[in-house]
Amino acid sequence: MSDNFNQPPVIVHIHEKKQNGLGIAGFVLALLGLLLGWIPVLGWILWVLGLIFSLIGIFRAPRGLAIAGLIITFIGLIFLIFLVGAIGALFAFI
Repeated sequence: MSDNFNQPPVIVHIHEKKQNGLGIAGFVLALLGLLLGWIPVLGWILWVLGLIFSLIGIFRAPRGLAIAGLIITFIGLIFLIFLVGAIGALFAFI
C-alpha cells in the first residue's frame, strides 16, 4: 500500500473568462444605432456612442465584439450617407 500523505499538494488554477465590457457595450449600442437609425437624434447618438465604445474596446482583450461593433458602425455610416444622398437628390428634383 502506498503512502499518499507524503505527496506534494496539487495546485489547481481556475481560468477566469475575460470579458470586454466596453466592447460589448459598443456592439450593443452600434446594433441599436443601426436598428433605430431612422429616428434622427436617438439613432445618431446611439451610433456615435457605439463607435466610441467599440474604438476603446478594440484595445482590450477579447476584441471580437468590439470589432463587430466597429463593422456595424461602418455599415450604419454607409447607410446614413446613402440616406442623406437620397434625400438630397429628392430635394434637388423638387
